[in-house]
Amino acid sequence: MLKDQDLYEHLSARTSKMTEDWYSSLDKSKAGVYGSTDPDKIALLKKQNHEFHLRFCTMFQKENTDFVENFQGWIESIVKDEAHLETPIVEVIGEFFRTQEQYLCELAKYALDHKEQVSHEQLMEWTQAVVRIISKVIVEFTDQNSKAAEKRMNSQQQMIVEMSAPVILLANKIGMLPLVGEITPHRAEIIFEKTLAQSSKHDLEKLFIDLSGVPMIDTMVAQQVFQLIKGLEIIGVKVALSGISPVIAQTAVQLGIKFVDIEVYNTLAQALKQNKVDSF
Repeated sequence: MLKDQDLYEHLSARTSKMTEDWYSSLDKSKAGVYGSTDPDKIALLKKQNHEFHLRFCTMFQKENTDFVENFQGWIESIVKDEAHLETPIVEVIGEFFRTQEQYLCELAKYALDHKEQVSHEQLMEWTQAVVRIISKVIVEFTDQNSKAAEKRMNSQQQMIVEMSAPVILLANKIGMLPLVGEITPHRAEIIFEKTLAQSSKHDLEKLFIDLSGVPMIDTMVAQQVFQLIKGLEIIGVKVALSGISPVIAQTAVQLGIKFVDIEVYNTLAQALKQNKVDSF
């Protein structure tokens, strides 16, 4: 069985030394948290490592315990830690394996010092348990780290999308919406919502929408763009378009969209000049 109070007490008494040994043998040239020279970050790193040992040692104290569950709080704190976020995951996993090696060495030494009490079978059981539990912790950490990374990426993408529909105030009640890059259906929805909200907020009477930075749009997006124009007209905002590429014009024709009652200009500069907007 895994439970062995003497071994638990032996390892628990050595956790601080194990942390110091681990850090002293750490490759300081590694990227991220492991190469930090900041005393506060180093102290936190050691604290996190020591907390790992305190949790891990309990595997020799308790029977039939879900040890991965015992690590949930620790894993969550590491996944959220800014310094670890900046560290390649392969480096973090490498340190899990180095810690595993520490425990295997500790067990071998303990068995040698207590060879009359510890059988070969007992040592093998402990060794297999260490490898098994470290592996489970790595899998759980990798899973949580992957989910956290995906969540951060989605959040960043959402922020970029929301910032990519800025209504710029040119003059009193006159604004401009410069669209740049690929417009996906999702981005088109954000543009629709944000533009209507900002136009209403600034009490605009006229909005120049410049499409010169948009290489192409598909039929679905084109429909949403022109729905935006209709939506703006409903709230009393007149729209002027500029920078329509031949590809976008062709898409509009294919959809049967007509630029009736919509001012269309070759360039934004031309649109502003003819409308005598001098503050741009």
